[in-house]
Amino acid sequence: MPQGIPVKSILNKTKRRDPWFLDDYTANPYNGCSFNCLYCYIRGSKYGENMADKTSYKSNALELFEKELGLRAKKQQYGFIVISSATDPYLHFEEELKLTRGMLELSLKYKFPVHIITKSPLVERDFDILQEINNTAILPLDLSDKLKGVIISFSFSTINNSIGKIFEPGAPSPTDRLVAVRKSIAEGFKSGISLMPLLPYITDTGTHLREMLSAFKSANASYVLPATLTLFGNDRWDSKTLVLRAVEKHYPHLLAKYQNFFQSKTQMPDYYSLAFYEKMKELNKEFGVKSFIL
Repeated sequence: MPQGIPVKSILNKTKRRDPWFLDDYTANPYNGCSFNCLYCYIRGSKYGENMADKTSYKSNALELFEKELGLRAKKQQYGFIVISSATDPYLHFEEELKLTRGMLELSLKYKFPVHIITKSPLVERDFDILQEINNTAILPLDLSDKLKGVIISFSFSTINNSIGKIFEPGAPSPTDRLVAVRKSIAEGFKSGISLMPLLPYITDTGTHLREMLSAFKSANASYVLPATLTLFGNDRWDSKTLVLRAVEKHYPHLLAKYQNFFQSKTQMPDYYSLAFYEKMKELNKEFGVKSFIL
């Protein structure tokens, strides 16, 4: 069980609404992540190889969340709350701690819409509360005729379980996630895919992309939001070091390419990004899946 640590605030107001995720607020009940995705942008040497060892929960999260939501509701400052933006809201110990569920109960109480971003089928546990939020949340005026109160985005970098085990060693399998996508859509929630990040020459190949888009289309996903790989740091447990180590072990023929891409930069080169997004635009159109939520 992770350590409980008190914090000074839990609800963060964004400077402007993100055009992809539509967040006006973010809230994270946990620090760190037990899913241990090698490419995760929150990775750093302070977490070690196994981020689960340094994961903590915000012991006063629900008390603060209610106080801060109440103040925003009193001022009629409604907007989508992304739960969570810096970790997964359904980590393994959420089943016992129920902090995410508690935050959803408070979001329902104060009528705030929510956007869940997760890799976990545990979100199914909270479909009951999410249904109530979907029907009663107060949306910002410019979104009120476009959306209901709940968005659920399932995060993927691959639908191949073997690849997932390499780069997302602690996360639920892509197969289990796809089942959860189908269930979420069957419940009537606005649901889609956060396809982030795609791994160069591993999960961004034409064949793999088509397999993924076909699977997401079959699941009736409303949207697919793609993004390329970004890696940080040269220390032992930074994301760049961990991904390069995994590529060296499992895809040694690609190591030189990765080293060249990330030798002095954190992102893929412009020519790659332009080609990637053009390809995704074509595939989204071919499979009839939007590349945006609205």
